[in-house]
Amino acid sequence: MTNKKQLSLTQRIVIGMVAGILVGAGLQFLMPDGSDLIIPLGLFDFSIRSFFVDGIFEVVGKIFVASLKMLVVPLVFVSLICGTTSLKDTSKLGRIGGKAVVLYLLTTAIAISFAMGLAFLVSPGEGVNMTTSTSFTGKEAPSLAQVFIQMFPSNPFAAFAQGNMLQVIVFALLFGIAIALSGKAGDRIASLFEDLNEVVMRLVGILMNIAPYGVFCLLAKLFTDLSLSAFGNLISYFFVVFFALIIHGTVTYSVMLKLLSGLSPFTFLKKMRDAVLFAFSTSSSNATIPITMETVTKKMGAKNSIASFTVPLGATINMDGTAIMQGVATVFIAQVFNVDLSLTDFLMVILTATLASIGTAGVPGVGLIMLAMVLDQVGLPVEGIGLIIGVDRLLDMTRTAVNVTGDSMVTLIVSKSENQFDHEVFDNPNAGQKIEEIDFHNLDKNSN
Repeated sequence: MTNKKQLSLTQRIVIGMVAGILVGAGLQFLMPDGSDLIIPLGLFDFSIRSFFVDGIFEVVGKIFVASLKMLVVPLVFVSLICGTTSLKDTSKLGRIGGKAVVLYLLTTAIAISFAMGLAFLVSPGEGVNMTTSTSFTGKEAPSLAQVFIQMFPSNPFAAFAQGNMLQVIVFALLFGIAIALSGKAGDRIASLFEDLNEVVMRLVGILMNIAPYGVFCLLAKLFTDLSLSAFGNLISYFFVVFFALIIHGTVTYSVMLKLLSGLSPFTFLKKMRDAVLFAFSTSSSNATIPITMETVTKKMGAKNSIASFTVPLGATINMDGTAIMQGVATVFIAQVFNVDLSLTDFLMVILTATLASIGTAGVPGVGLIMLAMVLDQVGLPVEGIGLIIGVDRLLDMTRTAVNVTGDSMVTLIVSKSENQFDHEVFDNPNAGQKIEEIDFHNLDKNSN
């Protein structure tokens, strides 16, 4: 018996996206300007719009969006605690851990600030003028001081119930640090959260497996009433995100590497090729960890004592590519739905996405769940994700390549600052050419 080759998740989502667009465009052709197509069936008239557009497509699409929102709190809380407890080695928790965390968060803040600035400059969502089926009213923006005060929950369980993600993130950080400093008792709790993380990742995997159907229904409904001019806006969104990713992955990282370590950015980028290609093909920072480790130690000269700590940590908390997508998508969706973002909203998105990157797992698809949280924080309709989800899947591979490049860059800077770095290996163009073969089939068994 021969096993039929199954389509990958990317292929299935692209199929769902294309099918949804074609079905929506076809229905728009049959029902222009919001009209209906009635088919008389004798005893009753069958409404295409009521049954499909406002029925099946809307119900399935809203269930999919609700599922995205459902996973936000448990995913961030559990993943963030797992990432924080990985700093429990006290010899690394202080100096090395502090350097790595600061650099990771700094690059993420730079990434999303640049991305939002570029999105405001290009304005990819201008002129679409869509409306949302979800009624939401803008509320008076709190002051920046009030935002920081409200980050700390008086009742963490209320924060969970209300989906206040800034408070959830702060509580998870504090709780994770307490676990890391609690000795054997903390080890037992950390082990429990590692198991919980596996379960949550399974939930993410289940959701991403039904994502093609959700994508189909969301896009079929959206494109039924979407004008042709919006296609140009979607293309603009794609290239704004792609351009921001390329600039951040090459220029930003190169400048930081040169300023903070003095190492050659050209040598660094050249030696990153294998890791970047593998990250691009898997769309998973976690699956790429073995390749990244081999690259920074065997090809670039970072000591394993540093790389074994900073690379897995970066796969957990360094999500610059995801932050860029969230920044551009937030501006794009706000422009599509004609929602003005204030300076406080702008800062809120930067702060929320930067902190949320700590809790974003290095597996495909999680960035969209984080985007749902960011949109909710500034009062934007979550169903706007349906506009970008198909294109986003195509950008996911590039985002992962950027994330892995950032992990490696920070590893080299920390290694150099700690005098745990071999210049001869870095300067040798043939270093690490014979990398030990790795069973690629088993790389992602713990990261689905």
